[in-house]
Amino acid sequence: MKELETNDNGRRDFIKTVALATVATAACGTLASSCSSKVAANEKVKLLSPDGEIVEIDSSYLNYQEHLAIVSKLEARQGIAGKKFVMVVDLSRCKDARKCISACQKWHYRPEDREWLTVKLMRDSENAPPYWFPKQCFHCDNPPCVKVCPVDATYKRQDGLVLIDNERCIGCKFCMAACPYSTRVFNWNEPEMPFDIQHAVSNPETNIPAKVGTVEKCDFCPDRARVGLLPPCVEACPNGVFYYGDENEDTVSNGDETLGFKQLIKDRAGYRFMEELGTKPRVYYLPPKDRQFPVERGYENLPDKIKARYKDAMEGTEK
Repeated sequence: MKELETNDNGRRDFIKTVALATVATAACGTLASSCSSKVAANEKVKLLSPDGEIVEIDSSYLNYQEHLAIVSKLEARQGIAGKKFVMVVDLSRCKDARKCISACQKWHYRPEDREWLTVKLMRDSENAPPYWFPKQCFHCDNPPCVKVCPVDATYKRQDGLVLIDNERCIGCKFCMAACPYSTRVFNWNEPEMPFDIQHAVSNPETNIPAKVGTVEKCDFCPDRARVGLLPPCVEACPNGVFYYGDENEDTVSNGDETLGFKQLIKDRAGYRFMEELGTKPRVYYLPPKDRQFPVERGYENLPDKIKARYKDAMEGTEK
């Protein structure tokens, strides 16, 4: 009898939480409203509703229990209707704080050595100064990974996202070989996850639970987008490096400011990484011009092993 009561209470809590998330979704309307969990618990926040009215709701509605936006497999394959998600990365603001990586790892229950989002030290030529370069899956509009998957585990959605169904994935690694950006990782060992996450309902939108012998990567967090939230990497960045939004609405936000996507790309000479390959990435970069932080600031705090990797790129930068 006690077990039945526990299950019933859990069911009621689940329904209540989903209802609150629905309220928050209605209030937020779109990512352009800058729904963000950068607010204190129980704080009242003002949001723009789909009807154009300013509404005030409790911030706890935005910080609902993780991964409750459960959708059907069909919905997970079709995507969010009317959306075309895009990301803009401002290289002038990055100082390798790595808060974005930590937030991504925490949200997806990944260990420290399983980075979906990495920050590289780049140098375009020996005469050019180095700069920090965040890199994740580019969710290409012409994705080579999708074309080579023999079981349709990797697929492209109508909202621009490229996802992986790890229940279909057979671990052939064809997609890893086809990706020119090396943004995919392979689960060689049984993933260590909390008990409740291990037994969660598998869904490509949440990418949990992870499975041994399958491929995984950055997913742009569509489970959060469905409830009007920004990806954890965007929210966690202390310098506003990442902008995320909807190309159809022509708006992107870093949680603190919301800008017009097309105008931002035009004004700042935005570009796509290795665009000459014809993959048509959905991630744009703003050049590292007038940088806010010296590259040394991020380099000094790195472990010696990683410092050695970037030694050549740092040559000639010391004062």
